[in-house]
Amino acid sequence: MGSNLPPIGTRLSHSGFLGTVRFVGPVDGTKGVWLGVEWDDPKRGKHDGVKDGKRYFTCLVPNSGSFIRPTSAISYGVTFLTALTAKYVELPRGDRSSEKVILGSSGGAIEVEAVNLDKIRSKLAHLERLREVSLDGECVSKANPPGEIRRTCPGIRGLDLSRNLISGWDIIAAIAGELPDLRRLSLSQNRLGPPQALSHDVSAFCRLEELQLNATLATWEEFQNLLAYLPSLRTLEMGYNRLRVLTKTITPGATSNEKNRTVRSVNLDSNELDDLTDISEAIRDLSVLERLILTSNLIARIPPPPDNIGGQSHWESPIRGLKHLALAFNQLASWRDVDTIPLWCPALESLTLSSNPLFDDPENNAYARSFTIARIPSLQILDGTAVSAKERTDSELLYLSAVSKLALSDDARRAEHPQWARLCSKHGAPDAPTAASRQGAQDTLNGRLINVRVHHAARVPPRSLTPAELAGFLRTCRAELALRVLLTMTVRTFRLKVAKAFKIPKAQQGAVRLWMVLPDGHFVEMDEEYAGRDLSWWGVEDGSSFIVVSDQS
Repeated sequence: MGSNLPPIGTRLSHSGFLGTVRFVGPVDGTKGVWLGVEWDDPKRGKHDGVKDGKRYFTCLVPNSGSFIRPTSAISYGVTFLTALTAKYVELPRGDRSSEKVILGSSGGAIEVEAVNLDKIRSKLAHLERLREVSLDGECVSKANPPGEIRRTCPGIRGLDLSRNLISGWDIIAAIAGELPDLRRLSLSQNRLGPPQALSHDVSAFCRLEELQLNATLATWEEFQNLLAYLPSLRTLEMGYNRLRVLTKTITPGATSNEKNRTVRSVNLDSNELDDLTDISEAIRDLSVLERLILTSNLIARIPPPPDNIGGQSHWESPIRGLKHLALAFNQLASWRDVDTIPLWCPALESLTLSSNPLFDDPENNAYARSFTIARIPSLQILDGTAVSAKERTDSELLYLSAVSKLALSDDARRAEHPQWARLCSKHGAPDAPTAASRQGAQDTLNGRLINVRVHHAARVPPRSLTPAELAGFLRTCRAELALRVLLTMTVRTFRLKVAKAFKIPKAQQGAVRLWMVLPDGHFVEMDEEYAGRDLSWWGVEDGSSFIVVSDQS
C-alpha cells in the first residue's frame, strides 16, 4: 500500500460528510485499495463493515459505514492556526484606497464605495485579542508546532471545536496547552478516541470550567478517566451520546472514596438512560453536584430509595444536594414516581416534568401542576414557572381535599400519600367528606376550579367589537375548548396549558398570544410583562372567555 494512505483512526471529510477511517486495504472481488469509513452521520452509511458476508471493520453506530476510494477529493484536515487565520483574518486587497462593497441587506441591489478597508482588516487581524473563538466545522485535525498557538492567540477563553477532524485527546491537549486562559471548550460532534494517550502530568486543562461532549459517542467511563485532568471543571454536557448506562469506574491511582468537589452541573439530555438508581450511583462521587439534566431519556420509574446500604441504618441519597432536576420528555406515568423525588432530592428547588405520560393524561392535566407542587415541599420552580406562596398554599389545600375524598384507611392514606401527615399538620386535616360538604365546600377540588372558554383564532382580534360582531368573529375561529383552571394559576402557566390543549406545536408555543374578552366587547392582551400575575389579578372569573393566536398568517 502507498505511504500516503491514512492510518486507522484518521478523521476525514468527503463531500461535506465527516467520518473516521476504520479499514484500509483490498476488498474481495474488487481491485485496488479501499477505505472503510464510519460516518458521523449514519444516514451516509450503507452497512456496518460487512460486505458479502465478510467483516472488514466494526461501527459504533449500526449501518453507518461504507467503502470509498482514496482520492484527492478527501480532506484530512488543517492545523488549528490555518483554520483560525482563514476564518478571522481577511487578507489585504492591495494599494487601492477605495473598494466597491455590496450591502448584504440589500440583496445585491445597493453598491457603495468604501475607503481604507485594508486598515479595518488589519485591526481585525489582531488574533492575540481574541477571547471567544468558534471553529465549528472548519476541518481542524492537528495542532501547530509547540509555541506557535501561544504566540498567536494566547488570550482565548472560550473555544468551539465542534464538528472537526480531531482524532484524539492528545491533539486536544496540544491545542489547549497553548491557551493558558482557556475556560470553555466545546468538542461536540467529534469522534475522539479514549483518553489513554494523555500524559499523567498534563496541565492543559487545569483552568477549564465548561466542557461540551455532546454527540461524540463518549462514554461515562471515558469522562471519569478525563476528570483527573480537569481540576477546575464545573459544567459537563454529554447529551446525544446513545448512553444506555453510566458505568462507574475508579480512575487509576484514585481511591474508591475520592470525591470530586468542583462539578456542579451535568447534562445527559437525549440519551437512552432508564434507571435513576444506577445514574445516582454513577455520579455519587460528584459531591457538590447541583444540576442534573435527564431530559429526553427513557426513565419510566423512580423507585423508592433503599432503606439502607450495606446493612447501615442511615442511608444518604447520592443526589441529595441537587437543586435542579430535569426529567421532561421521559416515560413517567405514576404519581408514586413524583412522591419519591423528595426522598432522592430533599433540597430540590427547580424541576421539569412536562411531556411525561402522567402529565399528558387528560385526567391529570387539570391538577398535575398543583398536585406536583403539593408533593414536593422544597419546590420553587416547576417547568420554568415560579411557584408563589399563594399557589403553594392553594395547591396543598387542593391536594388535601382530593386525598380526603379517597376511600382509604388512615394507614393506607399515609402510605400512599407521603405528604399527607405533613400537610395536615400545616393546614389542619380536612373534614371527612359528606354529601352536603361536597356540594357546598369552597375549599374542595371542584369548588376551587372555574370554567373558562378559549377560542383559537386565525388572526389577532381588534380592540373591541359589538355583540353581533363578536359572535361573528368567534364563528371564524379554528377551534373552541372549555377548560377548568385555578384562579391562582399564572398567566404564563395558563398560556402553556392552552397551547397544549390546542396541540400547538412546541416550536410555535413561544409566539402564542392571549387575549381576555371583556363583557363590553373589548379585548385585553395578557402580555408577557404581566405573565407572572395570576388569573385572579386579571379579574378572570367563572365563564370568562379568551382568544388565543398561535401565528399571524
